[in-house]
Amino acid sequence: MDSILQKLLPMQPLASVEGRDNDTLMYLIHGLVLVLFVGWALYYIVVLIKFRQTKNSKATDSHAAHSVSTVVEWGVVVAELLLLFAFSIPFWAIHQASVPEGRNIMEIKVVGQQFAWNVHYPGPDGHFGRSSARFLNDNPLGLDPNDPDGKDDITTMNEVYLPINKPVIIRLTSKDVIHSFGLPAMRVKQDVIPGMVTSVWFTPNKIGQYEIACSQLCGLGHYRMRGLVNVVSQGEFDHWIQQNKGIHD
Repeated sequence: MDSILQKLLPMQPLASVEGRDNDTLMYLIHGLVLVLFVGWALYYIVVLIKFRQTKNSKATDSHAAHSVSTVVEWGVVVAELLLLFAFSIPFWAIHQASVPEGRNIMEIKVVGQQFAWNVHYPGPDGHFGRSSARFLNDNPLGLDPNDPDGKDDITTMNEVYLPINKPVIIRLTSKDVIHSFGLPAMRVKQDVIPGMVTSVWFTPNKIGQYEIACSQLCGLGHYRMRGLVNVVSQGEFDHWIQQNKGIHD
């Protein structure tokens, strides 16, 4: 079934567990719109033929009573309510309004700027070092060099490494203007706003390399504000962490 829908409504190959529900919702919405489009097109064709001038040379303002239009209108209302309450609201409650908790969850920070993504990992100790605007001249994320929790932290630019099959929460903020963190393969997109921290979360389930794009026009260099997410095995990820601990790009 999924392969048929992919052919009818092609999207970037899915690489996250939660994205499946998002795709289902997209297929249902587009299916309803397609039915409405075909229905209205057929209606207009019927009207053009039935009420053509040669057959109805004299205009009339009398009402043509018919029950079909009422049935169709109520059918559309029921379909939209079903999409809203059976799919959209539960999807929002599960994947957007709530954030997963537990020990088996990875958390990283991403700070947008014109025109790059700065990525911050807590390092092997699992604790993020303090950051402050006072230290932005020393490093892109303003990490406090005197904080012991930050000694093993890792920072990268435009490149994210994630282990497969492990939920990840990405905390987002911006140093300058509004950006938008778009990761189509994971079916997540979130505005990145200066002075605020927003979040996205997902569970990558396919090893590979996936593109990050800024989905908000953020200046003349917007087109080159791109990054990569590398989904690797847990062993490769642990090795990468050990090899890069304490490195601040």
